[in-house]
Amino acid sequence: MEYRPLGRTGMNVSQLCLGGMMFGAFGNADHDDAVRIVRRALDAGINCIDTADGYSAGQSEEIIGAALAGGRRDTVVLATRFGVPMSDDPNHRGASRRWIIESLDASLRRLRTDHVDLYQVGVPDPATDVDEVLGTLTDLVRAGKIRAFGASKVPASEIVEAQWVADRRGHARFRTEQPPYNLLTRAIEYDLLPACRRHGLGVLAYSPLAGGWLSGRYRAGGAGAGPGSAARRRSAGKYDAGATANAAKLAAVEALGALADEAGLTLVQLAVAFVVRHPAVTSAIIGPRTMEHLEGYLAADGVQLSADVLDRIDAIVPPAATVDIADNMWEYGTPALAATARRR
Repeated sequence: MEYRPLGRTGMNVSQLCLGGMMFGAFGNADHDDAVRIVRRALDAGINCIDTADGYSAGQSEEIIGAALAGGRRDTVVLATRFGVPMSDDPNHRGASRRWIIESLDASLRRLRTDHVDLYQVGVPDPATDVDEVLGTLTDLVRAGKIRAFGASKVPASEIVEAQWVADRRGHARFRTEQPPYNLLTRAIEYDLLPACRRHGLGVLAYSPLAGGWLSGRYRAGGAGAGPGSAARRRSAGKYDAGATANAAKLAAVEALGALADEAGLTLVQLAVAFVVRHPAVTSAIIGPRTMEHLEGYLAADGVQLSADVLDRIDAIVPPAATVDIADNMWEYGTPALAATARRR
């Protein structure tokens, strides 16, 4: 397993980061089985775990806390996120000072630890001034409850703005960014990834399999299989083969699958190796629901893609292009670019 600097935090993380989205009711409701998956990942050399308080209403954090009990916590770079609504209370969400502190304390209890290594704003909060967000997170660093903090799904312009505010106001900086990135979703190559490199941010890229589209499940003859997790079944329409955007995805996936076959790789190996190959990416967040899924991801460790393979990938999905614009998730970090906001 290759280990890389997590931006300028002083921490080094494995190029594969274990994501906890599928642990709990969203995916694998068997807590004991999920614990075994976490421990297998650690035994394979993964030393970075990323989760969020909103995953299965805290169950993911509880599972990871149980998996790290017994002396494993100190060997892991543990990251979690906050920001999604946790109740009907309008103040139990966002990035206000009150909610950041309450969210962290709750996450620490579920994770069975006195600190997290990386605390991330999981959903950008335009209603809260970035000065308050940075100030609160800086106080938590000084209190020893977090080692560093980062953001997720924010555009390059907001990364630069946050760096400027931190310098001007004497706050600590965002040290990481967590964007969606995969063979089908490449928009961040245009500006975000270069900005992260310029400012020394670590990049934890999530959805390397494009929400399952690059798992091999949706190749010709299997397009109607549908999503396997409870979380994705709730948005099953996104996997409708008859939708225009999905037809384009299926065509791209079929071409990428054929390329993987020619290269002697699984589609999962091709997809994960592509993400970690980018010089701005620190680690790809993998989200296994089963032990079989985890083993498929681990098979990508050490895979190198030749220049010829990369050129052929670019011919299928060009650099900085996204097959389905909705997969950029601009409605979270860049709402002005969402379809309902443009020219309206």
